[in-house]
Amino acid sequence: MSATAARRPRRTGRPGARNARAAAGFVLPFLALFALCYLAPVCYAVWTSLRRTARTGPLGLGTEHDVFAGLANYAQALTDDRFLTGFGRVLLFGVVQIPLMTALATALALLLESAAARWVTFFRSAFFLPYGVPGVIASILWGFLYVPGLSPLVRIAQAVGWNVDFLSRGSVLWSVANIVTWQFTGYTMLVLIAQLKSVPGELYEAARIDGAGAWQVARYVKLPMLRPALVLTTVFSIIGTLQLFAEPMVLRPLASSIDSGYTPNLHAYSEAFVGNNQHRAAAEAVLLALVACAASFGFLRLVGGRGKEHG
Repeated sequence: MSATAARRPRRTGRPGARNARAAAGFVLPFLALFALCYLAPVCYAVWTSLRRTARTGPLGLGTEHDVFAGLANYAQALTDDRFLTGFGRVLLFGVVQIPLMTALATALALLLESAAARWVTFFRSAFFLPYGVPGVIASILWGFLYVPGLSPLVRIAQAVGWNVDFLSRGSVLWSVANIVTWQFTGYTMLVLIAQLKSVPGELYEAARIDGAGAWQVARYVKLPMLRPALVLTTVFSIIGTLQLFAEPMVLRPLASSIDSGYTPNLHAYSEAFVGNNQHRAAAEAVLLALVACAASFGFLRLVGGRGKEHG
């Protein structure tokens, strides 16, 4: 045996086993963080929702301890008119706000990606800038623009003879929708632009050779290619709509029509930290998560079915 062969390291084990161990080494840290930061809180919320606080002693003035309650907290939540009304309110909000924001973001993306677009970098940054503003700060800023006596928008409207109240019972929901649209349109636009960047330039060139104008290229080439990004941003918008919290919470001191049950998230917050009923708040949070999952997967199933039909 030569010296070179003697110094050659021996390989032990099969290549498949080594690859499996290496893959596990990369995956296990993620699974640990996923279980710690996602699965554990979800399981704890479900466990909390199945319990209630019982008090001992005369007139319930003794010690407190948790007991199993089954689905009683869920039954109370589903029979609470304010909680159910909040669900109906955010669903109406989403039906109107999501299509409007998506249409606006799509128009901006197509305009900024057109051949004749100028100052593209500036306008991308300008439209995306509101997304960098936290929701609480954005609500405070727009709150000043909604309050009569402080708002220049109200003064301008009154100067032209239009008596407007952005915080009235019939307008405050759409004032909240305006804040959300202002904040997230730029983000949606940027996702759509990234999708357009992935479209091969040969498709545009072939369409122009066939005599297609700018409108035809946008309608028959760009819009179909935007479908994956539109589906993704719509799912994000559905989930965000059901989680609506910061904007009504900040505007609540300014608008008497916003109560503690204005949205499901706000109702759960009030139950937990105002009513000191964490068990029912956990049940409402679980219900909210289930509705968000059902709405998201329902939308994905709907658009997936339509895609197969067109395919």
